[in-house]
Amino acid sequence: MHSLPKIVFSKTLEKADWNNSTVIRNNLQEEVPKLKAQPGKDMVIFGSASLASSLLQLGLIDEYRVILQPVLIGKGRRLFDEVKDKIRLKLQHTKLLASGVIVLYYQNA
Repeated sequence: MHSLPKIVFSKTLEKADWNNSTVIRNNLQEEVPKLKAQPGKDMVIFGSASLASSLLQLGLIDEYRVILQPVLIGKGRRLFDEVKDKIRLKLQHTKLLASGVIVLYYQNA
């Protein structure tokens, strides 16, 4: 992971100290399509439900991977709390891991 290129979306950071990182502070709706048009591999969102919700609402996510962990909890934070409109998804395929985790692969319907 250290050598992979990383894009950091931040309203407060001027620069990222991580190896091979770029900070983007501008408009998501303009910057993400530019990134997607560049040659290379797929992009993945790590660690930001707020960023994921913003990208989802702007229609900038091509694939959703929902990972179901076989653990029941009584309460928790909703992942897409900021999403206001219903977004229909179509299940593409599933993957069952040896641990019992199920990965659901969705695309926009």
